Amino acid sequence: MMENKEFQQKIADLLPDIVLKFAQPMAKHTSFRIGGPAKVLAFPKSPEQLRQVLKVSAFLDKKYRILGAGTNVLAPDEGIEDIVICLKDCLDGMEQIDDTHIRVAAGVTMTRAAVYAAGLGLGGMEFAHGIPGTVGGGVYMNAGAYGGEICQICQSVDVMYPDGEIRTYSGEQMDFSYRHSRLEEDGGIVLSAVFALEKKSEQQIREQMQDLLKRRKTSQPLDLPSAGSAFKRPVGGYAAALIDQSGLKGFRVGDAAVSEKHAGFVVNLGNATAADVRHLLQSVSDKVFEDSGIRLEPEMRIW
Repeated sequence: MMENKEFQQKIADLLPDIVLKFAQPMAKHTSFRIGGPAKVLAFPKSPEQLRQVLKVSAFLDKKYRILGAGTNVLAPDEGIEDIVICLKDCLDGMEQIDDTHIRVAAGVTMTRAAVYAAGLGLGGMEFAHGIPGTVGGGVYMNAGAYGGEICQICQSVDVMYPDGEIRTYSGEQMDFSYRHSRLEEDGGIVLSAVFALEKKSEQQIREQMQDLLKRRKTSQPLDLPSAGSAFKRPVGGYAAALIDQSGLKGFRVGDAAVSEKHAGFVVNLGNATAADVRHLLQSVSDKVFEDSGIRLEPEMRIW
């Protein structure tokens, strides 16, 4: 294995135009505030720069991981040897295509996209206001909240593959299902998405977004680091209700805890480790299965 300094110089020489950071704690790049140092983080500012990073990753025989806003990720305590490609605020930009369609780059946050649509008097993205991740991550996992999902508004997606090829898929071709898209299997990286919206009163849109934000603040532990909903919604029930019924609100492993405010959230009380969170997730899943016969599966991405 190359020594770190040698590797850093090698990748810096190969990617002279791309912002790189070395040995950065993933705790600084995830909403959970958990994770050891990443060997290298790359911040490509365009699809062409992303293609360059993918090409260099292959040349160096290094795996890579795609990071958006880091709001749905549990990074490992020991750090990451793979190249972490950060797209938030890098693949940036929004444009109105016609009266009811907008194109949004993958690194734009869901909240920014919803506010942009509202300013154009376009409704349909209200549910996304307050979802903390990026559009790329939202499309990748078909993010949703309060009855809305990306699949309901996604008309098309531009996707880059590891070999640098770009393909465009319709919403139907994305094979969306609950917290899932085709990209989970085929390794594609979202570059941008076109959303089909509807003309609506800007005031009405903003009032609805404020109402949803108020509901979030009232019901969710937004004052503590977390990765959002810890578990996927199971068939035949709701994760938070099942966890609550098992008496697990406040259950702790180290500084990782089931939120007292919303049982569907796992929060970092200060110094939680990834090991703490993994242990807690398994313990909660086992207890709920014992009590209800329903097996909860993590919604967060465990690296």
